[in-house]
Amino acid sequence: MTEGAIAAAPPGDLADRVAALVRDVPDYPSAGVVFKDITPLLATPAVFGEVVERIALEYGPSSGAAVDAVAGIEARGFILAAPVAVALRLPFVPIRKRGKLPHTTVAADYDLEYGTATIEVHTDAVTAGQRVLLVDDVLATGGTAAAAFGLLEQLGASVPALAVLIELSFLGGREKLPGREVDPILTV
Repeated sequence: MTEGAIAAAPPGDLADRVAALVRDVPDYPSAGVVFKDITPLLATPAVFGEVVERIALEYGPSSGAAVDAVAGIEARGFILAAPVAVALRLPFVPIRKRGKLPHTTVAADYDLEYGTATIEVHTDAVTAGQRVLLVDDVLATGGTAAAAFGLLEQLGASVPALAVLIELSFLGGREKLPGREVDPILTV
């Protein structure tokens, strides 16, 4: 591709276009894990834009599932959630790893497919009764998403759905989210 050129979208439906732009990286970040690298998708504005538009349309004011804010889970969830929030002209709520937020926070510990971690959100990030869409790049084992749902609900928000770019169905993440709406663009 020449400098300044915009990559064209691969043919097919959105899930096919996303699949064509996700690179598998074996043994990253640890042995036995196959990491889903979305940087080729991010380098393709036509498809990245479609992903943002699809999520925004699904949860926008005329959708019947309208939300009041968009929360993104660090780090790659930020890449998707922030432009969705901008497209909807709504607040963006960062859910970050422990120690990264400068104000008063609430925290939740959770298990990953390759370890454990803690996420936090500012205590004033959402208000009671606010409808907050949760956005992340990948739903794997469900631990991160379950912790994020819990944090937002602990602050009084209603979380109607988790919108994800990719659901790794073979890892059973939905099982940790009983009764939760999961909205993937691509399921593998």
